Amino acid sequence: MRLDRIILQHFRLFEQEIFELHPRLTLIIGRNTRGKTSLLEGIFTVIYGEGFRETRESELITWDQQQANIGAVFMGADGSSQEFQVLFRRAGDATGKVFFVEKTKKTHHHYLSFQTRAVLFTPENIEIITGSPALRRSYFDRLLSAADVEYKKRLTNYEHALRKRNKILEQYRQESSLHEELRFWNDYLIENGGYLTAKRERYCAYLNENPKVKDRSFSILHKKNEISIERLQESFELEKRVRKTLIGPQKDDYEISLTDDISKNVHLYGSRSEQRIAMFWLKLNEIRYLEEQTGKKPLLLLDDVFSELDQFNKKIIMQVIGEYQTILTSTEEDLIELADSDKHVIHL
Repeated sequence: MRLDRIILQHFRLFEQEIFELHPRLTLIIGRNTRGKTSLLEGIFTVIYGEGFRETRESELITWDQQQANIGAVFMGADGSSQEFQVLFRRAGDATGKVFFVEKTKKTHHHYLSFQTRAVLFTPENIEIITGSPALRRSYFDRLLSAADVEYKKRLTNYEHALRKRNKILEQYRQESSLHEELRFWNDYLIENGGYLTAKRERYCAYLNENPKVKDRSFSILHKKNEISIERLQESFELEKRVRKTLIGPQKDDYEISLTDDISKNVHLYGSRSEQRIAMFWLKLNEIRYLEEQTGKKPLLLLDDVFSELDQFNKKIIMQVIGEYQTILTSTEEDLIELADSDKHVIHL
């Protein structure tokens, strides 16, 4: 499917706007703070049902409004159209969401089964390589959730159970009842955590089967922290003291290495350029993997990425643009001439 148009109502700084998108390339050009990234986030939100910048979903709604509406029309290869809508509503301190396909209400899970996918490139993506293990876990969890709605459900289950188990550890008073209170959540964590670990392992194997970006080669090591009855028993005494769950996939990390001649840990020893290429390796494989898993070409969303790239990395990006419907933001008017293809330009 390709995105034909998007309608934003009370979303971020947009009161009521309709934007037409080109089948191949749409350039969103404007100065900073004019809403370029917000428009890109609107596209991401109507695909996934969540934004990529907010800490609270209420931030997606224009500050003086009670609800935001993001609608989109997608076109199929046969010329048919399909309408999608995500409605955000303030509800006290919480924000509710309602999903529609062809004006029929759907659960989030069902909504995603109809939708295509999107791959987002931003300058901040470099933190996948340079940042904390939590940032890498978040990246892989979002990717795998996009490819497999069951993974998203299991991840939600696991995080819920982890909070419940930690609450019991924080508040228990009698050790005699602690084992009994933890038993259900232990089993629940093991069941869902096992699924997460297996899927993460499988995706790392996929990356290692596709190691190349141009003439550079990479590999990834999944530093997994598996959860099992045996490991929970071994850590029980320490968990009682610190009152927190100490094992499980919430402790995983991923180690990426450049393997051209000798193996080199890119997080610790890679140059800035090598770290950027490693990030592109992850993103290019993300695009291919989502296409393989869903049978649909993802949209490519590029948020002001050209300003920080050298020629090598620009060539990588330009090659991908030719294969997928692309929406690109920039402050640079010159980019209009550099983009040598059919395109539509939106000025903000």
